[in-house]
Amino acid sequence: MSMANVLTGDVGGTSTRLGIFELRTPRPALVATRTYGTRDFASIETMTVAFLRDVGVTPSSLSAACFGVAGPVIGDAATLTNAPVRLDARAIATSVGLARVALLNDLEALAYAVPVLSAEELLVLQDGRADPSGPIALIAAGTGLGEAMLHRIGERVVAKASEGGRADFAARTERDIKVLRALTRECGRAAVEHVVSGPGLVNIHKALHPEGCAARIDMTAATAPGAIADSATARTCAACVDTMELFVEAYGAQAGNLALRAVATGGVYIGGGIAPKIRGWLQTGSFLAAFRAKTPFAPLLESIPVKVILNSEAGLLGAAHYCLLT
Repeated sequence: MSMANVLTGDVGGTSTRLGIFELRTPRPALVATRTYGTRDFASIETMTVAFLRDVGVTPSSLSAACFGVAGPVIGDAATLTNAPVRLDARAIATSVGLARVALLNDLEALAYAVPVLSAEELLVLQDGRADPSGPIALIAAGTGLGEAMLHRIGERVVAKASEGGRADFAARTERDIKVLRALTRECGRAAVEHVVSGPGLVNIHKALHPEGCAARIDMTAATAPGAIADSATARTCAACVDTMELFVEAYGAQAGNLALRAVATGGVYIGGGIAPKIRGWLQTGSFLAAFRAKTPFAPLLESIPVKVILNSEAGLLGAAHYCLLT
């Protein structure tokens, strides 16, 4: 059993969570965590230094660091897809004083948490019949939409990142087509992330109900996605309910698309900040109906376990588990 401590990060377009883990086996143990605004610091390096100061940890006590980043990792660097923030592993190592720093896509890091999550940290939407050796798919809506796959190779688990959230949005219904047309006019191309994400809730609402809503939500405010979800849940605005219904169906349809691409017989896991907050909506049946509606593969999709990750620190846990595995 290793007792070394590692630094982990989950760097998103809006907020960044940093953590310290003790590398216990089989599951690293969280020691400390803080959340910061991603753009509140000049760089991730200065944020990291501030975090270590805040939690009273010296770099010399850390054996390694791993950051999950909401964007493609090329070599030892990454730029966030939805924020002008760049990370460079070597620059972090030098400025913080660490021997080893790894960068992963944020969903890649989240995937490494799956093998060590407990049943209490998961909400089961569909039991299915998991193949223990089968691929696992992960999808997570937040500021953007992330996707990844987890493969078992012998005794090892290997995560692979994807930028499938930026793939084309596939309209399935007349209501979807209305959203597609509005996004095409505004953006030139409708990506699935333009629909299945926090900003996607605003895009859907504006496309379906340009007249506004009874809840009088300011669609330009950063709080608009949460306000739409709250209004829909409280049933105070029919336009917000309509928006949430399309969002949940589009989320389910895209999760089903990913399940097919991965042939995810090991299961589909839904992460991100939005899913736990709208768990009631995900349990209404419309998510799973859209997930399964893939003739002729409905029987395959009905057999795949579908679970929501409730642990908000799963991305950090996955990064720590990656350090333990490597």
